[in-house]
Amino acid sequence: MDDQALRIPTHIAFILDGNRRWAKAKGLPVFKGHRKGYDAVKEVAVACTKAGAKYMSVYAFSTENWKRSGEEVNYLMDLFLFMTMKDVGFALKHGIRLRFMGRRDHISQKLKKAIENAEKATADQTAGTLAICIDYGGQQEIADAARKCVEDGLEPDEVTPDAIAARLYDPDIPPIDMLVRTSGEQRISNFMLWRAAYAELMFIDKYWPEMTKSDVTAIIEEYSRRSRRFGG
Repeated sequence: MDDQALRIPTHIAFILDGNRRWAKAKGLPVFKGHRKGYDAVKEVAVACTKAGAKYMSVYAFSTENWKRSGEEVNYLMDLFLFMTMKDVGFALKHGIRLRFMGRRDHISQKLKKAIENAEKATADQTAGTLAICIDYGGQQEIADAARKCVEDGLEPDEVTPDAIAARLYDPDIPPIDMLVRTSGEQRISNFMLWRAAYAELMFIDKYWPEMTKSDVTAIIEEYSRRSRRFGG
């Protein structure tokens, strides 16, 4: 497709599916799949930023993922801690602002502090924003926003879509333009339900650890072919 014909989505969201199946297919431990998936996040984030997408979000750990084995959960929490402590320089190099969406009452104080430090250190970056969703659930986000409406003393007729949107996690992060899920599964699994209301959906057969910058080009080309009508 001619570059001049490309329409760049403002917000590309990714459901990172297939880390464990990628590892199993290669006869590797599950942890290797998560580590390879982490590397793919960095490559895709840089590619999205270079392409001009101002926001990229990734579903890294859902509220339901706590049900996984303690060993796997502990590894993932350690990986998130490593990422938040070691990748600030990577984000600064590429002009990427780091944001972390989700509840923070179940994660460790050490990880919570590392998240706060990473967000503060990259707050002035303007090339793009990478929103990493940890302990995140779309239904929980909407429930928390509704609860905040009550706490703020809103009357029933004041609880509007705009009131809910203003009380979402990180409300400045815009609606999703293109929602991509890897591994061939075709569902959104409770991810950004509010922001995905009018998102274009794209399902890719390859596992998340196999994603590269060339896939970002294909995603943007596919987005450019879509006709968005927003219900009209």
